Amino acid sequence: MAIEIFNCIQGSERWFRARMGIPTASFFSDILAKGRGGERSKTRDSYMRKLAAETITEELGETFKSSAMDRGNEMEAEARAYYALMHDADPELVGFVRNGDKGASPDALIESNGGLELKTQRADLLIETLDHGARDPSWIPPEHVAQVQGNLWITEREWFDLCIYWPKMPIFTRRVYRDNAYIMSLAASVRQFNDELAEMVERIRSYARAS
Repeated sequence: MAIEIFNCIQGSERWFRARMGIPTASFFSDILAKGRGGERSKTRDSYMRKLAAETITEELGETFKSSAMDRGNEMEAEARAYYALMHDADPELVGFVRNGDKGASPDALIESNGGLELKTQRADLLIETLDHGARDPSWIPPEHVAQVQGNLWITEREWFDLCIYWPKMPIFTRRVYRDNAYIMSLAASVRQFNDELAEMVERIRSYARAS
């Protein structure tokens, strides 16, 4: 499947249209979520309903943005510039990368085979992250694993630098390489999710035909 790159501003109307109705790397953790006691995950089901509604109505679903997310968007350019200076890099901005029926919004592509995922973290929490990273050079915060490996899968690149930033603090940077076993498992989960999503869309559309 050919990769399609949308050179648009993330958060713009074109960006939302490019990703409408398909699972994206920032929500892969929702797809992998497990319910309690073997029950279906409410988080996973909610995300599926959102994408189904977008597909059926061809209208964008509402997206919640927390204050932390707004803060991250505001600091992203600052963090990217800091990364570029420290690594003598020239980050290539892209809006959205679509690979078949899935996609990702990397914060930048680096050279021919790398990428960049930027996060912000409050200073006191970043201290904990930095300490943990110093003790284990291979560690990254588990809440970012699905997105970073998803970025690697979607973009078909070999590495992504995960950078966690806060002004006046040391930056946490970890180069993450493809974990092919993890990506194979993730791909299977996304395929199953997309199959169920298609079934949901068809089921809801059949109600209109029956009436």
